[in-house]
Amino acid sequence: MRRFAIGLAGNPADGDDLCQMTIERALTNRDKWQEGTRLDSWMYRIMRNIRIDEARASSRRSETFVSEEAGLAIGADGGQEATVELSNVDRALAQLPPEQREAVLLVMVEGYAYREAAEIVDCPVGTLNSRLVRGRDALLAILEGEAR
Repeated sequence: MRRFAIGLAGNPADGDDLCQMTIERALTNRDKWQEGTRLDSWMYRIMRNIRIDEARASSRRSETFVSEEAGLAIGADGGQEATVELSNVDRALAQLPPEQREAVLLVMVEGYAYREAAEIVDCPVGTLNSRLVRGRDALLAILEGEAR
């Protein structure tokens, strides 16, 4: 859940805030969860809706005390190449349109099946598939462009 939140929010601090808001809303509305359905899909849908609400309101949270780049280095294993590559992927993901980023994160990062991911974002499977293909192609193009 945290990986998806960070991917949607664009940085770990806002991702953690998004996770917390999701859990709070889920607990408040736990009577609306239907037994027999997937809890994780329900939670991802709540998270996505919160993110959409936050984007519409365009309210920014308070900034962290250190830059995002400094925060990403905390706890790193020391592999500079891996850190640089992960940073490149994060930047490339941030350049994708929100619909494509959601599809890539849910299917390629979180490992959801197309049908499950489509239910989370509330769209037909075919639509999710085209978003994923376009997002994956754009991601590869961005990353190849950075490698040159």
